[in-house]
Amino acid sequence: MKENPLRTSVIGSYPFPSWLEFASQHLEVFGRSDVAEIQNDAVVAAIHDQVDAGLDVITDGEQTRLDFNLSFYGYLEGLEFEGASPRRFGPPAHDQRGKHQITAELRAPRGLGVVDEFKRLQRLAPSGPTLKASVPGPYTLSGRLVPNARYPDRWAVAEALLPIVRKELEDLVAAGCREISVDEPSMSCYAYREDPKRFVDIFNRTVESVFGRTRLCTHLCFGNYKGRAIGLRRIAPMFPAFLDFKADEMHVEMASREFAEIELIAQIARRMDAAVGIIDVKSYYIETPEDVANRVRLCLKHAPAERLVFAPDCGLSQTARWAAQPKLRNMVAGVRQVRKELGG
Repeated sequence: MKENPLRTSVIGSYPFPSWLEFASQHLEVFGRSDVAEIQNDAVVAAIHDQVDAGLDVITDGEQTRLDFNLSFYGYLEGLEFEGASPRRFGPPAHDQRGKHQITAELRAPRGLGVVDEFKRLQRLAPSGPTLKASVPGPYTLSGRLVPNARYPDRWAVAEALLPIVRKELEDLVAAGCREISVDEPSMSCYAYREDPKRFVDIFNRTVESVFGRTRLCTHLCFGNYKGRAIGLRRIAPMFPAFLDFKADEMHVEMASREFAEIELIAQIARRMDAAVGIIDVKSYYIETPEDVANRVRLCLKHAPAERLVFAPDCGLSQTARWAAQPKLRNMVAGVRQVRKELGG
């Protein structure tokens, strides 16, 4: 199912360099060519850090997005964008992210922009690492949209977004993308209170036309806005339903939860590759290679090496770059240490 055992990967996002943060807040002073140059340079920086770490799988770091999913709403027609969030001051939480009113049929005639991101990554990345694209799934995308008479609840909004996301996946495969992550953290956040089989149905219909044509991954975590979780941080409510996902790899958040429920990766590994979050993106403790090696050894007690992938718990966009760099380097070093012990 993959090139090598104990594979090292990332989820998708990577921290913006400080100059990109500044530029993104002052785009009005830049010309179109300036912006294109800024985007290329930011992706080059993200690629550099991932290649320097020695990862088997890299992304573009989602350097041209606002958060991992918010910029996608700019590609959708039928929305009225809300300016201010409901709460603008105080401790960070998800209610500080605004929602958008639906005013007409939801459409994306230009696609969602991920194909252009992937083509840029293809052009700028060196040969060697596998290139992965990440696309938020329809249920997660539906979370920032306010239902209306046409789309009376979140499920209806997700259904409207489903063919849009599916088309983006098809276009990615046509562009030569060998690995795609369909990110559905909202599903894992709310599996404890919703019917998980309904989530499985949505996910499988989203990916049905590309399943078997590319390596399909899914990322399940409990939220990471400003380094904060939002959902009940338990994997058990997802199982056994989520084991029916049409996917080649399922990623679960483990490090920030002190590897609670680690035994459940055995169930994943019987169906697909188990990608384990072994780096805590919510903590500024820098895991050592030996920390990582011990975590890999723990995972090997529950799943075979050929079924294991290792990554941070979530995307690194909410972690400062000075910490993200050594975290990735040490993750790869620790995994390689165990590979060597196994004779790989």
